[in-house]
Amino acid sequence: MKILFIQHKGFINGSGGTEKICSFLANEFCDLGHIVEIATNQDINGKPVFPLNSKVLVTNIFDKNISQIELQDTFNYNGFNPLKWIQYKIRKKSIKRKNKNLIKTIGGVDELFKFNLHHRAKAWKSYIDSSKPDIIITMSIGSLLEITFKNEYQMPIVNSTNGRPDYDYSDILWYRSPSEIALLKEAYKKLSGIQVLFESYKDFLPSTFIGKSIVIPNPVPQWFRDEMVDHKVVKNMYKIINIASLAVDCKQQHIAIESFASVSEYFLNWELHFFGVGNDFNFLNEKIKQLNLQDKIFLNGFTAEPIEELKISDIFIFPSKYEGFPLALTEAMSVGLPSIGFASCSGVNELIKHEINGFLANNTEEFTSYLEKLMQNESLRHKMGQNAYLEMEKYAPEIISNEWESFLKSLTSCITPEDGKFPLSVHQ
Repeated sequence: MKILFIQHKGFINGSGGTEKICSFLANEFCDLGHIVEIATNQDINGKPVFPLNSKVLVTNIFDKNISQIELQDTFNYNGFNPLKWIQYKIRKKSIKRKNKNLIKTIGGVDELFKFNLHHRAKAWKSYIDSSKPDIIITMSIGSLLEITFKNEYQMPIVNSTNGRPDYDYSDILWYRSPSEIALLKEAYKKLSGIQVLFESYKDFLPSTFIGKSIVIPNPVPQWFRDEMVDHKVVKNMYKIINIASLAVDCKQQHIAIESFASVSEYFLNWELHFFGVGNDFNFLNEKIKQLNLQDKIFLNGFTAEPIEELKISDIFIFPSKYEGFPLALTEAMSVGLPSIGFASCSGVNELIKHEINGFLANNTEEFTSYLEKLMQNESLRHKMGQNAYLEMEKYAPEIISNEWESFLKSLTSCITPEDGKFPLSVHQ
C-alpha cells in the first residue's frame, strides 16, 4: 500500500508534536512494508527535524509560479530617530493603502483567501494524481482543506487530529472568518475517516463529517524499570521541569514561574527549568528578572534530548490552558515523573489521574499547593511516578502502529473495484 502523508506547512524544520507524530507514523508504516511519502508546500529551506527511515520520501511541492496574491507586511519603527520614525509611518500608511485597494479589487478578504487556496489546491491535485497513493493521511484540517478545495479524489482520505477537533473548525485558538470556518466544515465531508486522540473528542466532530471515526492515541516511549527516575536518590539540587513552546497564551509558563516563586524561599535546593523556544522568551525572561530568581529559574531553549532531561528531573509542571495529546507530558510520565496540570485543560485531564499519578488543579492557588506538596514529599513523588510509568504502558508504539494499520486496512478494503470509490456513509 502506498501511503501519502500531507502536512502542507510546518513539517520542514518543524519540531512540534504534529511533526513528531507524522515522522513516527511514516517510519512505522515503512517498517511494516508500505511505500511512504510525506508531502509539504513550504517556501523554505531545511529538512525534517525528527529521524526518518531512509525509504521515506519527503517532497516539497512549493513552486514560486503557483499564482498567489500576497499582501505586504507592515513594520513599526522601534528606534529613537524621529526622522526614521516619520519615514516608517509614511511607508506603513502607503502599504496599508495598497493592501486595502488590492483586497477591494479582488472582492474582499474572503475572496483573496479563496483565490490563493484554489491555486494551491490545483497544485496539490496535480501532484497527488501523479503520485497515485492508495490512501492519504492529512496531518491537520488545514492540510485537508488545502488538497480538497474544489477537488475530488477516489482514494480514501484520513485526517489525523492532533488536537481537540473543535479547534479545527472554530476560532477558539485564533481568528477565523465565518467563510473559512464554513470551508473547514465542508472539507470534513471529503474525509473517509478521522482519528481522534480520546473518546471524549468524538463529541466535537461536526455534523458534516459522515465517515468512519476511531480513537487512536499518540505513541509514548517505553522504558525498562531501571531507566526510570529514582526518587529515592538524595540530591544536592532537585529539578522541576517544563517542556513546551514558549507561548504563554496556551502553555502558561508564567503560572509555573509564579507558583515556584511563591514557595522557592522554603525550598532552597530546588530549581525550575524550561525547555522550548517561542515568541514569549523575552516576556518570561523579564518576569524571572523581576522576581530576582535568575539563579533558580532557567530558560534553556530547545533540547534535542528531552527524555534525558526528564530522567534527571523530579517533577513535571504543565500549566497549559488547552492541549490535544501532550507528548511532553506523556514522555515525563513514561520515565516516572509525577505531574501537575489544570483540571480544565483538555488532554491533560485525560492523562493525569488526580491524586494517583499527579495532581489536577482547579485554580492557581491549588496549583501552587500541589507543587509544594510534591516538593516536600519524596515518597509521594515516588508513588505517583510509579503509577504514571504504568499508565503509559497502554500507549506503547507497537500497539499504536498496529491500531493505525488496522484502521487504514479497514478503509482501503471498502474500495469497490468497479468504481474505485470509498463509500463515505460508513460510521464507526
